[in-house]
Amino acid sequence: MLPLAARAEAPMRGHGGPVRALAVTADGSRALSGSFDASAILWSVEDGAALRILRFHDGAVNAVALLPDGGILTGAEDGRIALWRAGPEPERILLSHAGPVSGLAVAPDGRRIASSSWDGTARITPLDGSPALVREGHRGPVNGVAFLPDGRLVTAGYDATVRIWPEAGAPLTVPLDAPVNAVAAAPDGEIAAAGADGRLHLLRPDGTVRASLEVGPRPVVALALSPDGRRIAAATVGGAVAVVDRAEMRVRLTLVGPGLPVWSLAFRGPDELITGGGDRLVRRWDLATGEPIGPLAMARPADPLAAYAGDRGAEVFRACEACHTLTPGSGNRAGPTLHGVLGRRIAAVPDYPYSPAFRQLDIVWTAETIARLFEIGPARFTPGTKMPEQTIPAVEDRAALVRFLEAATR
Repeated sequence: MLPLAARAEAPMRGHGGPVRALAVTADGSRALSGSFDASAILWSVEDGAALRILRFHDGAVNAVALLPDGGILTGAEDGRIALWRAGPEPERILLSHAGPVSGLAVAPDGRRIASSSWDGTARITPLDGSPALVREGHRGPVNGVAFLPDGRLVTAGYDATVRIWPEAGAPLTVPLDAPVNAVAAAPDGEIAAAGADGRLHLLRPDGTVRASLEVGPRPVVALALSPDGRRIAAATVGGAVAVVDRAEMRVRLTLVGPGLPVWSLAFRGPDELITGGGDRLVRRWDLATGEPIGPLAMARPADPLAAYAGDRGAEVFRACEACHTLTPGSGNRAGPTLHGVLGRRIAAVPDYPYSPAFRQLDIVWTAETIARLFEIGPARFTPGTKMPEQTIPAVEDRAALVRFLEAATR
């Protein structure tokens, strides 16, 4: 057990964008974070110092993992998975997906890794250079991967399924009620899965559902299991983290930060949790008290949508504000600024790293093209986009969003 007296004086700050991914070494001394700013940082947890800053990817680092031998893995929007050891550059590129990498996992034997991607596949890649094994079958993006203790792969998909893959043959498919954003495996083989409906599900290794629990009204976007498997942490886009007793399947503790989305989390031993979110910080939490370790230094920023209270279009836009700004001088986030978007040609914001396929599109952003984007989804309307797949089914909501953008981005 880690000593509760070991406390950092402040959160780990250094990223220029939301912290999308986290991993912690087995001894708890180091943490690895990946960010929308296209970098990964290796931290000394005790003093909050950045030991290494890893820059290579063309896009957000969505997934990170640590190998038993000290190697570092990063996976990103550019589809590439990089293996880092000593030195400022990756030792090698392990794999290139045809879409953004969304998750990474290391096999129990430490000799294989699994990756999930929005290209609709998961892949198992041996570290000895042997060819990757492709797992296909999900209808849409694969959002997460995990290895069971016996080496079988588990995948979570936007198609509202969890799939358990044998060494050969078809997977066992478990349908759930909403798109699944995250998956994790316990030491005894039980599977935790959660997603867009804010519910946490526990599945037995044979795919049957043991229990389900609503952990919040907002979508769950990340899961982590404590090393002993007794606790599950579930992070939501609303900014809260539910700490769940797995055996009893009940929320024992809720951690509440500045109110920004929490995109990533990892346990540091059984009694400490590390989180990363939209405020660009990596935070430590004492699970005995539910309090932050060190000051909760960054207050919630001013709400850029406060002036539009009651505007339906502003409410619809809340799903977009983590990635896009609206006003001059506010700059780019994971997506380009929307200031001046009406009448602007696609891929025209200076200094934003658009994908090559996106730059080839011939579109001008108008009320009609924006509405069409959210009617059929970014993947169909703008092939090659880095934008998360999402639609707005209601005609009136699409119209309200367009009216809001016309007013807010002038």
